[in-house]
Amino acid sequence: MTVLGIADVVAHVSDAAFGRPLVTNVLRGHVAEAIVSLALGPAWRWCAADYASWDFEREDGVRLEVKQSARRQSWNAMTKARSRPSFDARPRTCWYDGLTWIDTPGRAAHLYLFCWHDRSDDGADHRDPMQWTFHVVPATALPLVDRLGLAAVRERAAPCTFEQLSGVVTRAASCLPSGQNPPVSTVSPSIVTADSASPNATSRCSA
Repeated sequence: MTVLGIADVVAHVSDAAFGRPLVTNVLRGHVAEAIVSLALGPAWRWCAADYASWDFEREDGVRLEVKQSARRQSWNAMTKARSRPSFDARPRTCWYDGLTWIDTPGRAAHLYLFCWHDRSDDGADHRDPMQWTFHVVPATALPLVDRLGLAAVRERAAPCTFEQLSGVVTRAASCLPSGQNPPVSTVSPSIVTADSASPNATSRCSA
């Protein structure tokens, strides 16, 4: 009888979860974060886990949260239907800072990284870093909405490629005020869903 161990289970479940080009919504966030981690390198600690309030943190305390959306879904692989891009952008009513519960509404990260996979043909593969585009947006530029459409994201940040991502994130972080704490935004009494919102308050930094 063949003796199986932990490595066998890890390999088996990894293949079941990520062995096909189109990854289910529940797990695609892990794929996007892994791609971002490979782009940013060791300077950014991948700290997403359980109830973590942000996904990456740099040694100087700058925090980054990853959001993702894809044109083609695993559940419509046969029909090749195209899904409308939509990103979770909801401010939290409260959040964790390590083991400390912060009972203050707002967003815990300084930067938000919106990852978009636009391929819908037979070559679509969520695991391919080169098929994604990325938009880096300061938390202070985000409107008080539950979800953002791609048009609203593009109004706030130009797209970049996987190869460009590290440099774009570095420049965006350098534009943050020195010693800035996580930007806590007061949550509006009525949070709405918007595909686009006025970016007039967006702070842009050219570098």
